[in-house]
Amino acid sequence: MRLPSHLPLFWTICLINGAVFLVGALVLVLSPASVSSDPVRSEVLVVGIGLAVVLVTNALLIRWALAPLNRLIALLEDIARLEPTELPEEGSGPVLGIARSVNGLLARLAEERRAGDARALAAQEAERHRIAQELHDEVGQSLTVVLLGLKQLEAQAPAALVPELAAVRESARAGLDDVRRVARRLRPGVLEDLGLTSALAALATDFANHSAASVRRSFAPGLPALSPEAEVVIYRVAQEALTNAARHAAAREVELSLQRLGACVVLDVRDDGRGFEGLADGSGLMGMRERAALVRAELSVVSRRRHGTTVRLAVPVEAGA
Repeated sequence: MRLPSHLPLFWTICLINGAVFLVGALVLVLSPASVSSDPVRSEVLVVGIGLAVVLVTNALLIRWALAPLNRLIALLEDIARLEPTELPEEGSGPVLGIARSVNGLLARLAEERRAGDARALAAQEAERHRIAQELHDEVGQSLTVVLLGLKQLEAQAPAALVPELAAVRESARAGLDDVRRVARRLRPGVLEDLGLTSALAALATDFANHSAASVRRSFAPGLPALSPEAEVVIYRVAQEALTNAARHAAAREVELSLQRLGACVVLDVRDDGRGFEGLADGSGLMGMRERAALVRAELSVVSRRRHGTTVRLAVPVEAGA
């Protein structure tokens, strides 16, 4: 028996009660049972048993009608995060309508959350771009002027001061290199100029130059075109994974690959570091998950103690195009 999906819960219970009372009335009318004006104990017993049967039957039918609603409430309590989770659309009557309404609400919340994350990360990228530009234009230019001034002083200074001035000049040059490296990390200009694979190659080279680990990179040819947002997500996830490998994993070798698998462009970052057991959503992993959600990509992190860590990002070609 299925009830109409548009029927309110109030009328559902009323119909169940009405059906039970109608059946009870028909039984009283059509059966030979009767009650005298001065009922005896046997008649009271019959009426009591009939009333108990009616109440139990009514309770069982109402419980049957509300069972999908109870399951729906249990599933709602188990939802820990507002993600595009779909509740099973089971049952009939108002329960089915509630499930459909909740699914629509979850979908809208997930879409609004994704849009909010996109705006926040877009603002973050814009702020990174501004800071990188100021580092390059302000701090970088100032250090360049200092280097030129020190070079002129070396030519005019006494011989005894030349080694000290040279040491100061090298310190200024190292500071300028650090500023340029930070600016490149904040704003991957090579990503805009030369494309994703060149940006990843430059990222791997920079990682190898400033860490004890070696990097093996593998980029499949003929990768499909992706949107600028998807390329930034892939670049930032690779950057975060390499940073974690250098800071926490104590890896000796890291493999960076980009290839197409089915309908997805897949980024893999594997290291042979110490690994870990139990995955806690720290700020780095949370940021990678949020970025992946922007382009409807799937992020997986697999790690075992003393067996390294693998970070995989699968970006759907249709979503990233």
